[in-house]
Amino acid sequence: MEKRLILRGVLAGAVGGVLAFVFARIFAEPVIQRAINYESGRDAAQAVLDKAAGMAMPADDPDIFSRTIQADVGVGVALIFFGAAMGALFAVVYCVCLGRTGRLRPKPLAMLVAAAGFLGMYLVPFIKYPANPPAIGHADTIRQRGFLYLLMVGCTVALLILTVWLGRRLRARFGNWNASLLAGGVFIVAVGIVMAALPPLGHLAANHSYGNHLTETPQPLTDPSGRIVYPGFPADALFSFRLYSVAAQLLMWTAIGLVFGPLAARLLEPNASAARPARQPEPAGA
Repeated sequence: MEKRLILRGVLAGAVGGVLAFVFARIFAEPVIQRAINYESGRDAAQAVLDKAAGMAMPADDPDIFSRTIQADVGVGVALIFFGAAMGALFAVVYCVCLGRTGRLRPKPLAMLVAAAGFLGMYLVPFIKYPANPPAIGHADTIRQRGFLYLLMVGCTVALLILTVWLGRRLRARFGNWNASLLAGGVFIVAVGIVMAALPPLGHLAANHSYGNHLTETPQPLTDPSGRIVYPGFPADALFSFRLYSVAAQLLMWTAIGLVFGPLAARLLEPNASAARPARQPEPAGA
């Protein structure tokens, strides 16, 4: 039974990945190209400043894959495999929840687990470390940024599990509604403490030379006299990219819940429709 549910989770995740890719290809890809163009222009301006200062010019690294392959094949394959992996993880959590949620039916349970997955695996970590387009971030901090994001995901998931446990413990004393509110409040406070304890990306050791900033968003590039020779990263492009990132993940997790729910219901309740008594036809002339 568990293996069949996990296979259905993988299928639902792959469908969600396809939908997320189509959305990202239409809406997010133009913003990514705009960010890449910004990065190229900024690098050219920095090269002019370095040349004027007599610094050696480093050789450009060749592109292994073209932008077309990256935008279509690369992103598509990555999102589909990522969706399938999240679908498998979703199905494992779903199997753990089965039989422990009272009278909750398979379809509503699927949507609740999907909502928890979106909240714990993406939305809460995103609030602390939001997604950035390719032009944002320094190469020296890639490993630190990845570690901090995974740490935020792990803390969020652990706090979600503790929140569910706390809600179940408080239910007998305060009732379902009040227990849910209390547990949710504890979760928000705990997440806030974790966010305050983790460092902002702009305060990483490799970023000290760029100034005291909260993020790695590129600031205006200036020459030795302080004159701006290239603007900072456009705020509207940054906002659009992050908005589309959240929307793509929301679409994927919603699709996982909606696709997996009916598939799980057919497996777990195969005789649900057959158990309903058939309606007898009324006699003629009645």
